[in-house]
Amino acid sequence: MTRIGLMADTHSYLDEAVFKHFEHCDEIWHAGDFGTIALAEKLAAFKPLKGVYGNIDDLSISSVYPENLIFTCEEVKVFMTHIGGYPPNYNSRVKPLMLEHRPQLFIAGHSHILKVMYDEKLQCLHMNPGAAGNQGWHKIRTIIRFAIDGSDIKNCEVIELGKR
Repeated sequence: MTRIGLMADTHSYLDEAVFKHFEHCDEIWHAGDFGTIALAEKLAAFKPLKGVYGNIDDLSISSVYPENLIFTCEEVKVFMTHIGGYPPNYNSRVKPLMLEHRPQLFIAGHSHILKVMYDEKLQCLHMNPGAAGNQGWHKIRTIIRFAIDGSDIKNCEVIELGKR
């Protein structure tokens, strides 16, 4: 079983509570808009980090983290990108990639809107962890913790970090 801490849209702000909430996670996944490479490095020093760059990230981040990340965690194919939309309204750049790669888990950030929803048509779970940072229009900072056990995605927990 792989335990994952999922976050996005930190915008250069890293709440120290993240380290407590993710202490029992095996990996941290960041769905873009890190804000600074120093923030990414701090997360990567704590736990193995997978991430994608977002629309506010500069070359220091986009030279390390790709726009799209497609990988397998246990038996689950994962597709992570920053701007992706959500079922059934995927971004026009993402829709053909979804059809080509057929992930079981699609992760996006950008909207600052926490969503966990299943796409029946593509048989894919979509997760957007909301925003963990202080910039944006969201009112509550959020992250997600979940596990992948073989082909099962389970134990999904939404964690509120507090008001922005």
